[in-house]
Amino acid sequence: MGATLLCELGLFLLCTLLCTGHAQDAVLTIEPKLSSYFIGEFVTFKCDMNEGEDTDWYYAINKDGQEVSSYRTNKDSKLEITSTRDSGEYQCIGDRKSSHDKKNSNTVSITVLAYYPRATLTAGTTIIPVGGSVTLTCSVQSSDGWKYEWFRRTQRISIVKIRDQQNRDIRISQGGIYSCRGARGNPVYYTDINDDVTIEITFSNKVVVKQQANWPQIFRGETITLTCEVQEGGETTEWEYEWRGPRTPTQWTHNNDVTFRVSESSSGDYMCKSRRRDDSYSSTEWSEAFTLSASNKPRATLTAGTTIIPVGGSVTLTCSVQSSDGWKYEWFRRTQRTYEGKIRDQQNRDIRVSEGGIYSCRGTRGNPVYYTYDSYDVTIETYIPRATLTAGTTIIPVGGSVTLTCSVQSSDGWKYEWFRRTQTTSEVQIRDQQNRDIRVSQGGIYSCRGTRGNPVYYTYISDDVTIEKTISNKVVVKQQPNWPQIFRGETITLTCEVQEGGETTEWWYEWRGPRTPTQWTHNNDVTFRVSESSSGDYMCKSRRRDDSYSSTEWSEAFTLSASNKPRATLTAGTTIIPVGGSVTLTCSVQSSDGWKYEWFRRTQTTYEGKIRDQQNRDIRVSEGGIYRCRGTRGNPVYYTDRSDDVTIEITFSNKVVVKQQPNWPQIFRGETITLTCEVQEGGETTEWEYEWRGPSTPTQWTHNNDVTFRVSESSSGDYMCKSRRRDDSYSSTEWSEAFTLSASNRPWATLTAGTTIIPVGGSVTLTCSVQSSDGWKYEWFRRTQTTSEVQIRDQQNRDIRVSQGGIYSCRGTRGNPVYYTDRSDDAIIEITFSNKVVVKQQPNWPQIFRGETITLTCEVQEGGETTEWEYEWRGPSTPTQWTHNNDVAFNVSESSSGDYMCKSRRRDDSYSSTEWSEAFTLSVSTAPEPESSSFLTLLIVGLVCGILLILLLLLLCRFKKDSFFTRTRSTNQSSAMNHVIKDEAQHSRHASTLQGDACVYESIKDHGDTQNDGSVLYAQVSHDRAKTKKDNDDSLLYAQVNYNNVKPKRHKGKPAPAAADETVYSEVKSQTALD
Repeated sequence: MGATLLCELGLFLLCTLLCTGHAQDAVLTIEPKLSSYFIGEFVTFKCDMNEGEDTDWYYAINKDGQEVSSYRTNKDSKLEITSTRDSGEYQCIGDRKSSHDKKNSNTVSITVLAYYPRATLTAGTTIIPVGGSVTLTCSVQSSDGWKYEWFRRTQRISIVKIRDQQNRDIRISQGGIYSCRGARGNPVYYTDINDDVTIEITFSNKVVVKQQANWPQIFRGETITLTCEVQEGGETTEWEYEWRGPRTPTQWTHNNDVTFRVSESSSGDYMCKSRRRDDSYSSTEWSEAFTLSASNKPRATLTAGTTIIPVGGSVTLTCSVQSSDGWKYEWFRRTQRTYEGKIRDQQNRDIRVSEGGIYSCRGTRGNPVYYTYDSYDVTIETYIPRATLTAGTTIIPVGGSVTLTCSVQSSDGWKYEWFRRTQTTSEVQIRDQQNRDIRVSQGGIYSCRGTRGNPVYYTYISDDVTIEKTISNKVVVKQQPNWPQIFRGETITLTCEVQEGGETTEWWYEWRGPRTPTQWTHNNDVTFRVSESSSGDYMCKSRRRDDSYSSTEWSEAFTLSASNKPRATLTAGTTIIPVGGSVTLTCSVQSSDGWKYEWFRRTQTTYEGKIRDQQNRDIRVSEGGIYRCRGTRGNPVYYTDRSDDVTIEITFSNKVVVKQQPNWPQIFRGETITLTCEVQEGGETTEWEYEWRGPSTPTQWTHNNDVTFRVSESSSGDYMCKSRRRDDSYSSTEWSEAFTLSASNRPWATLTAGTTIIPVGGSVTLTCSVQSSDGWKYEWFRRTQTTSEVQIRDQQNRDIRVSQGGIYSCRGTRGNPVYYTDRSDDAIIEITFSNKVVVKQQPNWPQIFRGETITLTCEVQEGGETTEWEYEWRGPSTPTQWTHNNDVAFNVSESSSGDYMCKSRRRDDSYSSTEWSEAFTLSVSTAPEPESSSFLTLLIVGLVCGILLILLLLLLCRFKKDSFFTRTRSTNQSSAMNHVIKDEAQHSRHASTLQGDACVYESIKDHGDTQNDGSVLYAQVSHDRAKTKKDNDDSLLYAQVNYNNVKPKRHKGKPAPAAADETVYSEVKSQTALD
């Protein structure tokens, strides 16, 4: 039976293993298997159930747990990726056709990228060196599985695919424009083609830039040609050329040279390269840089060995252009009388000239011709000496003459010719005068020249010398009008008067003054308008009209001082015209004469008008208004500036008074008041205007007789007003008497209460007041600790009665707009309940001792309803706060003695409370002393005597058996003491009761011990009453016996600790009196 069971178990296990081996998990794979996919690619799912035949199953594909393809018999399914929503976790589901058992494959993740891929082509270098190649790399960022297609084109051939090249990297040795793209998958998916990369191949031919013309220095404006020369080998090639210079690089061209006009921007490096015309992607390297430096346009320089041509000789002129070559030169000459002309057939650098004149030159070179700036002029002179004429003086005195001298410097053998002319006669030679010195008595313009040799050689004529003849007549400058002070803007005339003799002569006149001297004129006077520049000295002289070189001497200087334009000054004896009177106005111009005056008057409603028939300095006026004046004099009339205005007012007899509304005796800052200006009129009614004067700037005239303002600190001061008729702005009353306004600080209300406790069923009176002021109404407010503040309606009186507890405040109001005082301080009003409160003590002992703990309870005697209360205590210490507990427990001390009171209030009304309870007086006593007892005394005496006897016996034994006594003394003593004390204590417990703990000490002398004479034995009996009634246990009485050895000789009457103090305790049960 056991063997059979084992066989069956083995078969079962074998079957299980075989079945498990056949039931493998399904496997899902994808092709191509990539890290990410792009929109437009295809993915093939391959589902292998790993069980049975592929035809035994139906196949379905799930994405993220949702079916995306229904069951089919083909285990391969293809997905076209159309958006990023195709990203997700894919799983294959197999359904067995025979049993409909289902198997789930593993999950495969597909990530779809949102962008369309573009291939990237990079090159290590874009220039293929001679005989070399470059590597091109094509890549698609952040993806794998790519093969690559390569393309090449040129400017002349279309793009073609490079065969047999699918690698990521390729090497090329041919120039052109290259591109690539990635390809993967089936069907093939292509990326975008990358941006083009141009690859050029380099030839070994060397290129050189050369300049024509090959001058070392080039100037702006010249035209040059740069040539790109290719150094070829044996063969001849047709080339294209490209230039790179300071400007934008040129395009490829068949011309190997560039011709341009040099400018400032032409300076820089020039390079060129070339390529074969049949291969646009093969080129030479760039040539070495040819540096062009464009200099500023030059100026030719003309130099002469000497600028004086000697008689019969010549001089050499040299033209040059600094630091440059290749120049030819053009020469020019002119004189003061002829225009400049080119000297023909002269292109050399040096020329010789024998003719005087003004010479210049310039350089030329190149084709087209380039010209330098003309050189600066050089004057070449043929030497001719000039005669020099000198005169001892140029003024011939009356009846006299002067000597003239003609000379030729540093030479001999000369004779001289003399010449004279006037402004009205031509020059004539003075006959019979060839000497060096001559004397003349006639005015005129004289000159001379030297002569010598044969043929006669003439010097240049000397410079002119003017000789004048002086006439004896005296001249004087006079001024019209002859005022001592002249002002700028006035017109005056200065006259040059000749004091003649018996004959009358026609004269010319010349003036000298602050300005340029005048020419000779027939008029003897000058009239001008005086300005700032007119100040200074004026002189004149005269000459006969028929003899322009005879004149008087200059007159004495006439000094003219021009003052600033004056302003008239208007003064008035008073500016207020009294009733029925007038005032005198005076107009003046300071420190000057000859004035008349013009008077003007205006009002605020009328334009200024001239007062007719008034040209005097003083006038009297009886009419109010604004007056001014100015001075006038001269012809044409000269006006001073007008005087400053003077306002003349006429006074009315009406009296004005300032009144205040509201008429409160005290005004506070922030209140609004109105001040009124009242005119006390007579029988007639007049329309008035009003003006105010107060602490601020005075107001303008206004039709309103009142001013309303909000009082501030700056409002305090005196206010006055006056008035005038509206139809006469210069008639007014006098100023009113000052009305003094004193602005007080903002007041606060004061709230007082007759009492703050409302009696049961009663009320209290609250009074609100504002000190020392009138006209107030009042606003009342109430709040509690649990409610917000509200205004008490219909209450504006000074006094109100309230019957409700709470926190009250008030403020005063008055005026329009309403003015508010500051709020009063709070007043707390409490209402009293009729409930009586009593203080009770627990425990209720009649006498309390220090150290005991007691509880005081505040009891409220309630009516029919039950109320939740709060409690407050008042006692010897600080009063307590309100609390929900009605009792206080404390340990009694000396400071606890005193009166204790309490009161209570409802918890829902913090402003209603009972009255204080009657005082509960607590008197704290000190701890009581134990009572004396004769029985207790006897007991202790007997106990001590018994102990003494025992000690005596022990001492006797000690002398006999010292060693044994030493070992047993303490034990025996303790036993005996315990026994005796127990007996005595038991007896004492029934004989006496103690009010407190008591200790009795008795001293016993041991007379038998001679070595320890003076030893004292103390016995202490303690009655312990620490137990309370609740312990229900007998109190214990302890006896403590101390055995002390004391040396009386050294410490008489005082016990001292011995070498071996001993204490013996005995427990005695004692029944207290409270039991």
